[in-house]
Amino acid sequence: MDRTAAGWINGFIGVLIFSGSLPATRVAVMQLDPVFLTVARAAIAGILALCLLIAFREKRPSRQDLISLVVIALGVVVGFPLLTALALQHVTSAHSIVFIGLLPLATAIFGVIRGGERPKPAFWLFSLLGSALVAGFALAQGLTASPIGDALMLSAVIVCGLGYAEGARLSRRLGGWQVISWALVVSLPVMVVAAIAYRPPDFTDIQAPAMLGLAYVSLFSMLIGFIFWYRGLAQGGIAAVGQLQLLQPFFGLALAATLLRETVSWSMLAVTVAVILCVAGARKFAK
Repeated sequence: MDRTAAGWINGFIGVLIFSGSLPATRVAVMQLDPVFLTVARAAIAGILALCLLIAFREKRPSRQDLISLVVIALGVVVGFPLLTALALQHVTSAHSIVFIGLLPLATAIFGVIRGGERPKPAFWLFSLLGSALVAGFALAQGLTASPIGDALMLSAVIVCGLGYAEGARLSRRLGGWQVISWALVVSLPVMVVAAIAYRPPDFTDIQAPAMLGLAYVSLFSMLIGFIFWYRGLAQGGIAAVGQLQLLQPFFGLALAATLLRETVSWSMLAVTVAVILCVAGARKFAK
């Protein structure tokens, strides 16, 4: 298997795992404070990451890598989880999932800025088309639903795109699982202290679904998913493999409908199908 094909396979697995993040977060914030959920998931994943690094005796990153690790931590360890958790207090996971269709464009832009990639003009046409479809839906629905929730989701997409691109760039040198592990470890001291400070006064009142949501975003969304995702971006190209995120709304909407019994409108499905069709075109002209 060539490196590009491996990158698409790893990226696809990462997208599948990430697709459960927003539904799991939606379930968790029904009983858990969004700030606690953010710091707790990072603390749990950080402890697991530290154990992995010690078990495999990984070398510490160089000083020049620390700035990149801080950027990654601020983008995907703290920024995206916190902003989405806050957004999901105002909008449903089905509504918020559509915003994930903007992630490929954000990732591609930061891939050019930070990764030095240069996709063909046709790539940007397909990427912009998919993003415009998503943005058009959000403007049509979001203004009457929750402007605050939509603004938080848009901010989450921007910081996540930066974290994805920066992590992929660093993964070329350190490795995929090492990058997310070190980013989690860098933020671990702050996350542990914050988790203790914001912990619920009594966990006995927290029902199983909320705890399962916390477990999923801690183990899969915060650690395992990134192992595949960063490896895929590094192997197949940030801009190219990043377009796989256009598939994430499709899987996420399916989960929101089946697990949370949320209403998925025909307009949501139409937008999702339309942006999925942009993946093939964007992939063809990514390099």
